[in-house]
Amino acid sequence: MIIGVPKEIMHDENRVAATPEVCARYIALGHTVLVEHDAGEGSFFHDEQYQAAGAEMVQSAKDIYDRADLILKVKEPLFNEELAIHEVDLMHPGQTLITFIHPAAPANHQMVKNLAARGVTALTLDGVPRISRAQAMDALTGMSTCAGYKGTLMGVNLLPRFVPQIFSAIGMIKPINALVIGVGVGGSQALATVKRLGARVFAADIRPAAREQAQSLGAKIIELNVPDEAAVGEGGYAKSLSPELLRAEREALAAQLPEMDFIFLSALVPGKLAPVLITEEMVKTMKPGAVIVDISIDQGGNCELTPPGEISLTHNVHLVGIKNIPGLLPESSTSMFALNMFNLVNYLVKDNQFNLDPQDEIVQGILTTKDREVVHQGAREAMGL
Repeated sequence: MIIGVPKEIMHDENRVAATPEVCARYIALGHTVLVEHDAGEGSFFHDEQYQAAGAEMVQSAKDIYDRADLILKVKEPLFNEELAIHEVDLMHPGQTLITFIHPAAPANHQMVKNLAARGVTALTLDGVPRISRAQAMDALTGMSTCAGYKGTLMGVNLLPRFVPQIFSAIGMIKPINALVIGVGVGGSQALATVKRLGARVFAADIRPAAREQAQSLGAKIIELNVPDEAAVGEGGYAKSLSPELLRAEREALAAQLPEMDFIFLSALVPGKLAPVLITEEMVKTMKPGAVIVDISIDQGGNCELTPPGEISLTHNVHLVGIKNIPGLLPESSTSMFALNMFNLVNYLVKDNQFNLDPQDEIVQGILTTKDREVVHQGAREAMGL
């Protein structure tokens, strides 16, 4: 199989889908690996290292898309300004794409439909189920770890005040109050990071196991008035809530927001749009200078004001909607991502052919387009199909 690794074109995206070490693993299995020139420079993996690993360096992304059976990317297909063409339009029928697609997000609906129309078999990494046999393939977990750490550092850097308790000549300055909403992998890392920086930490999650995890990290739990049986779905993930329960959750959070200096949002429902937990009216009640970091923005965001891909100051609150935070920690995130990708490819490819068993739980979670149809259930629901 010919595997193509193009350079990422999203603004400030420094990751790449394969490291030299992982390229060597693909080649040892008999695959040919094409890597676009300078694809790894942003994460400090250089062309000479790829060549030493046995990869073929290719000058043009178009050549990679023309030749490859399988395209490995980090981010969803985008418009390539250098070539003046969308990456979807560089692909050909029968080609397979593996990347983070986030197919339920409205901003990606047309792109997903275009992949289907193009005859591309697309697999989305954000759909890998959190089951034991898929752990080594779960790039979302690794990237969430990076986003929790780096997103917290970005957020507190915007604060106009000290994070820890400070003793000075003018007296004691109190530590900030930090609230993490959604204590999964990213939220747990954010909680641990902001606590190490000296904040007083609070946490909110509708799942009892996540609340226990947050307590073990030293957080005070904010009750959200959601019954446990309505909160937890398959695999321990959060379930979509009824409008009534979602309203109760917002009311519980609204009572706490005026006391918070820093809020980290990472509440997701697999394959669905992220629930809106913080409204504009709630933002208006927050302290001037407070910060919200919303890493659920790829799936629509937990705050209705979060600007996709940007940082804004709205109602005197900084809102961080940067979409590729792991790309700002490129060496660590690339090394983690590339190994996850290799394990997934190795699982799916048998005798140089993709084995997309429709009964396989992993395949069911990641398969997005096939046979010119959008097949991802969450995307279909979000599109109204």
